[in-house]
This record gives sequence, structure tokens and C-alpha cells, in this order.
Amino acid sequence: MNNLPTFKQLRYLVTLEQHLHFGKAATACSVTQSAFSSAIKELEIILNVSLVDRTNRSVVFTPVGTRISSEARSVLQGLEGISHIASAAQRPLSGQLHLGVVPTVAPFVLPKLVPVLRRKFPALELHLREEKTLVIHQMLMNGDLDLMLLALPYELGNTETISIFNDKFKLAYNKDTELIDPDNYKHVTTSDNSILLLEDGHCMREHALSACNFAHKDKISNFSASGIYSLVQMVNSDLGITFIPQMAIDCGILKNTQVHTRDLEEDSHRVIGLAWRKSSARVKEFKLLAAVIRDCMRPDENT
Repeated sequence: MNNLPTFKQLRYLVTLEQHLHFGKAATACSVTQSAFSSAIKELEIILNVSLVDRTNRSVVFTPVGTRISSEARSVLQGLEGISHIASAAQRPLSGQLHLGVVPTVAPFVLPKLVPVLRRKFPALELHLREEKTLVIHQMLMNGDLDLMLLALPYELGNTETISIFNDKFKLAYNKDTELIDPDNYKHVTTSDNSILLLEDGHCMREHALSACNFAHKDKISNFSASGIYSLVQMVNSDLGITFIPQMAIDCGILKNTQVHTRDLEEDSHRVIGLAWRKSSARVKEFKLLAAVIRDCMRPDENT
């Protein structure tokens, strides 16, 4: 059998692709630059191909180098999966877990979830990253995250998902607004340019429009908010009306504001769920985590 790459060499190659700089990649791997460069060169000799083009200022991966780095990432994830299988067999939800969470979910779930995980699973080392869905999905595919906590539906490639609970949307408006009649609210009677939403890139923007069956684009305001807290303040100033998820209301986001809410149609909701790579070996653990989240988010069962 021909000589095969080592785990160390594959890890170095993946790290080099992340940083595209030998010095920074070596630092990330806690080795000297000369040792790091030698390991990459040895890997090229073993494979008999050029993986990177080196210049004084930059590192450019060759086409075959890019393909091999992608395969190397999959191999490393598989090896980590073996370790996780063994760990989970001894103690579920232990060791490191890198979880990405979207901004419209994180502030309302994590303060309830994290204390429960610390109490029930003290051996779990939880690492959190809050980013928009597109960013954490890319991080998941790159192996930087194990799992995503997000709002569904969302088009995700090469993942499996599990639904945890429905999060209803409510109509939110300033108590003195004249933009709508709260007692007789209908989309078609809403003033033009009066529906406030999050800016593009936030999945809650599309979820709100879809869940509320909103098809009148002329009603949507030219203003958009960067986050849900900004959105509430815009409504509080009577700049428009919006749709707020129930979990945010339950967490007191409307406290000390003049914002009132009304129920919408029964199916006006988004789905909170988890997503992971199809190749993950930790599916049982992820399903256990979903059950923990579901339990801690039940009303009046969080203390």
C-alpha cells in the first residue's frame, strides 16, 4: 500500500486553506512555521501533486489542492465522529459541542437553555456562535460547527433537520396608531409603506411574510431593522406595524414600550429546529438536545 497522509498533515492542510497564510496557519496549529511548511511539503511528496502555489505574500490553492482539502475536511470530521460515538456511548452530551444560533432565536432561547445544560450535562463544553442563517450553514458545512439552532423552513443543503416547536407570530403596533384598526386588521386595508420588517439576510423577514400570508409588497416599508430589538423600537415610535414572534414577547421584549399585540391566523408561525450535517455521527445526541430545548421552552416550566 502506498504511503497515506497522516491526521496531522490533513489537519494542517485544512487549516492552511482557512487562513491562506503559512504563518497564521502554523500559529493556529501551535507549531513553528518551518515545521508547518515541512509537513505540507511532505504531504505534496506523498501525493505527488502540488497543493498550493507559494509566493512571498500569498498562498493560492491549486484546483487539485482545493479538492484534496475538501476531502481532508470530510476525513477529519469522520475521525471526530468516531470519537463522539465512543463518548456518547459512555455519557451523552459530553465533550465539545459547537452550536450556531440565528440572532432572532439566540436571545430568547439561550438564557433558558444554557443553565439547564450546565446543570444536567456538566461534562458538555458548549461553544456558541451567533450569526445569520447563511453564515452558520456555511460554517456547519466547513466543519466549524456541529449543529445549528434556527428558524425553519430554510433551504439547507446536505443537512438533516428536526422540528422542536412552533413559534407564533403576533401583530404588533403602537397602542395609539392610526395606521391600522387593530380590532379589524386585514392586510389589504393596511396603509402603504407601513409594514416594518428585518433587513434582507434575516430569515425572520421571509418567515413573517410567508407565515402571515402577506403578498402585498406595496405595504412593506422602505425602512428595515437590523435586529428584532430595533424593530420593536421602530414600532414603538409608530413608524409602522410588524409581526413579532411569541418567544420574544414571552421574554419581555415589549416591556416598557407602547407596543400592543393581537393574534393572527392560527397557522401564522415559524418552526424552531436544529440542523446538522447528514454525515454526522451525533444524531442521537442532537435529538436529545432538541428534547431538552423543547422542555425548557415550555411556558411556566423554565424556573
